[in-house]
Amino acid sequence: MANGLPVSSVVSVSVSMSAIAASERDFGVGLILGDSNTIDTEERLRLYTDIDSVAEDFGTSAPEYLAAVAYFSADPGPAQCYIGRWAKTATSGILKGKILGTADQNIELFNVITDGGFSVNIDGSEKTLSSIDLQNETNLNGVASQIQTSLGGDGTCVWNGQQFVIRSSTTGATSTVTNVSSTQLSQLMGLDNGTTAVPGIAAETLLDAVTILADMSDDWYGLLPVATTDDQSLIDVANFIAATSTSRIMGITTQETDVLNASSNTDIASVLQSQQNNRVFVQYSSFSPYAACAAFGRAFTVNFSGENTTITLKFKQETGIQPEILTATQANTLKAKNCNVFAQYSNDTAIIQEGVMSGGWFFDERHGLDWLQNTVQTAVWNLLYTSTTKIPQTDAGVNRMVSVIESRLNQGVVNGLIAPGVWNGDSFGALNTGDTLTTGYYVYALPLSSQSQSERESRQAPAIQCAVKLAGAIHFVDIAINVNR
Repeated sequence: MANGLPVSSVVSVSVSMSAIAASERDFGVGLILGDSNTIDTEERLRLYTDIDSVAEDFGTSAPEYLAAVAYFSADPGPAQCYIGRWAKTATSGILKGKILGTADQNIELFNVITDGGFSVNIDGSEKTLSSIDLQNETNLNGVASQIQTSLGGDGTCVWNGQQFVIRSSTTGATSTVTNVSSTQLSQLMGLDNGTTAVPGIAAETLLDAVTILADMSDDWYGLLPVATTDDQSLIDVANFIAATSTSRIMGITTQETDVLNASSNTDIASVLQSQQNNRVFVQYSSFSPYAACAAFGRAFTVNFSGENTTITLKFKQETGIQPEILTATQANTLKAKNCNVFAQYSNDTAIIQEGVMSGGWFFDERHGLDWLQNTVQTAVWNLLYTSTTKIPQTDAGVNRMVSVIESRLNQGVVNGLIAPGVWNGDSFGALNTGDTLTTGYYVYALPLSSQSQSERESRQAPAIQCAVKLAGAIHFVDIAINVNR
């Protein structure tokens, strides 16, 4: 039977899928940066969502693990963090075998090898392994141990739970492991194909590592260096974090008692305060080098898409960090240097105080305004990007942009960052100094009629100005009780 004429000749319907909008950044992701060799210099970054996975990779004594414990122990706690690699010392060349599936990890497959071997190029020279007998081995760690014995002093071999890794005994740019020959043993180990060779590199500065990690990913927001280093290296990185175009912050724990000395102006807290760096958070702790990790873990629980979710760091606790017992003089000295501390109080409570950045901004202000900048930027971008027609250079088009901006500022009101208050800034538009922002914000777009011809021809929107009143937070209270009898 004939199908007849196509319906589309009379009724034509097309379906178009709109573009997927750009997502906002996550301002709750920390980057713990250490120098353990668990993560190689090619991978550099690894994402973790729980402490168990960190323990599997790093063990329970590495600085990265101890920092992650402080970070994830916050109550409530953050959802995830990155751990990054700093090549503090020259690294060794490595060869990573392919990841072995569960079936491929069956030790019985290896037990048939009674006289195995293969060749591998280490540092440019071929090394031949032979007479390897695996018939009595009970696990893959035993296989790796035999390979290491056969390598002698030229290298090491480990089974890391998912793949075999051969590492050269030398370090630096000439340290390499490559070209494993294809034999029954190398095939079983996943070393004959699907491998990744990572050459060694010379030692790098902390700043070198951070710039590489910043270039690799915009996903991380809060940097937490945990490898031992000097103050100047930390200051160099803090200056980079302050200057980079992608908004980030940095947390530093200092155990130097000079920060308690009012006459000292060379300690790291004093130096960063003098530089007015509002992107670095310094905390003093005599007990733990990971105190700032605990503070960031607590701060990064904020969900800016929620209602009444913003917090101040002051009055919060640091799980697992022992509080400091300070004199009033010491506490005032730390406050004067914008240096935070987890302090014990006489009523058997302990709190973070004062919750400030080195430049004097409160942490929640820095955190919240970074979110606000990104959410407004992303919203306007998505208006332009996802529109199936153009946003016209007319009052109607400008009003669409203003409406989008106002919707994001209103979310700032919903989450508690913004609140109604008196505007004490300069006048613009219909807003005058001393006026009350009844919504907490005001958005003004210059009239299109005020645009120059060149701006219009270049399709530039008129300047848009926003007035925003922060909600702030109460940190101190004076109460007077008058009694009459």
